Amino acid sequence: MNAGFTILEAVGGVMTNSTAILANAVHDFGDSFALGQAWYFEKLSARTGDGRYSYGYQRFSIFGALVSAIMMLASSFLVLVQAVPRLLHPEHPNAKGMVAFALAGVAVNALAMLRLKGQKGMNARVIALHLLEDVLGWLSVLLVSVVLLFVSVPMLDPLLAILITLYILTGVVKNLRSLVPVFLQAVPHDISLDKVVSEIQATPHVSGVHHAHLWSLDGERTVFTAHLEIDCDLDPAEHSNIKEEIRALVARHGIYHSTVELEYPGEVCRNEPPKGG
Repeated sequence: MNAGFTILEAVGGVMTNSTAILANAVHDFGDSFALGQAWYFEKLSARTGDGRYSYGYQRFSIFGALVSAIMMLASSFLVLVQAVPRLLHPEHPNAKGMVAFALAGVAVNALAMLRLKGQKGMNARVIALHLLEDVLGWLSVLLVSVVLLFVSVPMLDPLLAILITLYILTGVVKNLRSLVPVFLQAVPHDISLDKVVSEIQATPHVSGVHHAHLWSLDGERTVFTAHLEIDCDLDPAEHSNIKEEIRALVARHGIYHSTVELEYPGEVCRNEPPKGG
């Protein structure tokens, strides 16, 4: 739907001599690309782990979201390149044609947004931002075209296109700020690693915790790993109790996957370099 409408926008922008419509054609081209890759990567991310990607394919969703964000940056730059010169040298667009395309644009992109209703994940949020951008863009075209039907102020067309693009760029930057920490395996902002470690250290027979790591697979699923130092040799019942304590703890914090290794008194951590080595 978006790809087909993009072709109509490109033709309509030339016919109506409207920078705003051509700008929206560029954005919708980016949206078509983003929707296509999002469908592919979201489908791929549902695959379970295998010999190649042992954790599964969830992180492909993050990769797709990053590609979409970069496409938005590129398309917004193209909009600015087109619109800024028109501020210096305004040209009169066809206002009646702009009204017709604006109404169609609002309808098409609003319908596309409804198709995303209820979808979760970073990729869906980035795509929704794409579509919101286009709805706002077409509303600005509608506003400008109605004004131009009665008042000759041709510079309103590129001016509003620039304002909408700058507004959307703030959303792109916000999404990139949330995507990059996931790529770099930062601790999720909604979970405190220190709090998780302190709760584990309060578990009976746990004297210390090291090599504790907390990161997100895809912005939704969190992974936790740690080494637990045990203060004595455990019988099977005590060993089972510690496992249950850790299982309940990670469940309370909404952690998707956890791997915990127990180290008994006198045992050297296998991740520590050998002395004198």
